[in-house]
Amino acid sequence: MKMLNRISLLCTVLIFSGSIDAFADSDTAYIPNVETFLQIGALGSPRISDNGKDVFFTANMSGVNQLYHLMEDGWPYQLSFYPDGVDYYALAPDGRSVVVGASVGGDEQSQLIWLDGYTGRPKNLTDLPDVQFGSLMFGRDAGTIFYRSNQANGKDFYVYQMSVPAGEARVVYEAAGYNLPGAVSHDGRWLVILYYESNENSDLYLVDLQGSDSPRHLTPHDGPVVYAAGDFSADDTKLYFFSNDNDEGASRPLVMDLSSGRISDMLDSPSRWEAEGGGMSPDGQFAGIIYNEDGYGRLHIYEVATMKELAVPDLNGIVSSIRFSNSGTAVISFSSPTEAPNAWLWNLRTETLTQLTHTSYAGIDPGLFRDPELVRILSDDGLEVPAFLYLPASHTPGTPIPFIVNIHGGPESQFRPYFIRNFQYMMLNGYGILAPNVRGSSGYGRTYQSLDNYKNRMKSVADAGACARWLVDEGYTTTEMMGVRGGSYGGFMVLACITEYPDMFSAAVDNVGIANFQTFLENTKPYRRHLREAEYGPLSDPEFLASVSPIHKVDRIKTPLLVIHGENDPRVPVSEARQIAAAITARGGIVDTLIFPDEGHGTSKRANVLKSYRMQVDFFDTHLKKKSR
Repeated sequence: MKMLNRISLLCTVLIFSGSIDAFADSDTAYIPNVETFLQIGALGSPRISDNGKDVFFTANMSGVNQLYHLMEDGWPYQLSFYPDGVDYYALAPDGRSVVVGASVGGDEQSQLIWLDGYTGRPKNLTDLPDVQFGSLMFGRDAGTIFYRSNQANGKDFYVYQMSVPAGEARVVYEAAGYNLPGAVSHDGRWLVILYYESNENSDLYLVDLQGSDSPRHLTPHDGPVVYAAGDFSADDTKLYFFSNDNDEGASRPLVMDLSSGRISDMLDSPSRWEAEGGGMSPDGQFAGIIYNEDGYGRLHIYEVATMKELAVPDLNGIVSSIRFSNSGTAVISFSSPTEAPNAWLWNLRTETLTQLTHTSYAGIDPGLFRDPELVRILSDDGLEVPAFLYLPASHTPGTPIPFIVNIHGGPESQFRPYFIRNFQYMMLNGYGILAPNVRGSSGYGRTYQSLDNYKNRMKSVADAGACARWLVDEGYTTTEMMGVRGGSYGGFMVLACITEYPDMFSAAVDNVGIANFQTFLENTKPYRRHLREAEYGPLSDPEFLASVSPIHKVDRIKTPLLVIHGENDPRVPVSEARQIAAAITARGGIVDTLIFPDEGHGTSKRANVLKSYRMQVDFFDTHLKKKSR
């Protein structure tokens, strides 16, 4: 592959839209407004063709997430031009075509479109606006894709095989529930299916694509265990995958002998950290494993035949993906708290690292950015809660400053110290931020992730309350200067915090959050309901659902609240936002709303992102900074 010399200039031209004042005085640090800060580029999902000649990635250069082909002369050729961008894509092994999933207005009903990998010439493969297609992957050739779809009944996801670009499809695995394709054998005969009973319990099945054998259950087990498919060995006699089926409950790389069904550790000395992903080269020669080390992503690479560990690039932050070619190279996605995400090329044979893309910082000096500190805070019952503490450079120990407790969604998710544009902006403007991983978060093993299930729901809220008290006790802030913010499940946590701890916070932002678990479960898309009931509790237990729903405790709310939501949200319906806002208004409370008619579960369009964060900044400044003057 030719080295790419012009990508830095190009990305700067395409992404930069900040003020020209950034260059007015090179001796003065340029601190822009939040709108300029949010123009910093975002790049993701870099992938490489099997022959190592073609690299693709997604980026928000146009204001929404579109697909680009990084040509050999260094030019990133835009392939997709959809008003709402693309949701995901799969790259054909030869790099000459891709299939993208694209939806409208955030409704997540992604349709499949084949694109020529060089011209972008499209062909629609599906046209069923009420059906969701996902978990897309190519087979071992450029003419076959696999995916999941709920087109049979709107609820259950069956797995399909389609010939492309012809668009001829057939069901290859038909079963109730949430099923998706995992890996296909090198000879094209066998397909691994992942079935999710819940986010904490899954299974692997082996399907004969020739139809000669019945599906084979590969992973019978007792209790909640997660299995995630990896890939077949080069001779198709073994299957590599990840599972937390061990005493520690931490995800590890495993290998199964497909003839005997025997499972063993892939490595002689398994890491104590969670293995969260990776991949194998198409020819089965190399394997990469990414470990989640306290929220950071560390890469390890192995020669599969000997399991010898090979050299890896010196990237200190979060490696979020690795994709191998058959030419001894791999494309890596990397970011850190102070570095925006980019694609890098690692040559395994020469052990050289080349930066392929250079995301623009919109004229902002990256030297102004700050790393967080990992702290551990004791909850009420003595549980240790990990959290990332972000402090502005101007902070003086012992001097209270405005602070935001930022709570992630999921809940089976984890706050990770990626490059977060609005965090860096808030610090430069005098705010501190605490981002805890309360019980129920992923990344710390099976036991920690299960500690908030069903009847233990409010224990995670207690963790957030303990983190807020810690900030006050340690002198970082006061209750008059402390806010709380979160999205999705984090939005529920925000509402729970201001009902359970009504005197703790002076401003709150609920983004696409749950206010009423009963109505949430009734109105969420049918294909999501079973997985959500497994986490939050079933509709058959309305008394419990009511007991944990903030809507029934609205009389306790004293904190000014900003509610942000998308009209087309298929996960947490917009009715959740409307009912909490109406209830607070009826009691004379302070509540502002921002409902986007063209968004879903979150805000993706640049104009809407800018409006949302401007409103959040003004809201926090109004209610928190006035107390610090």
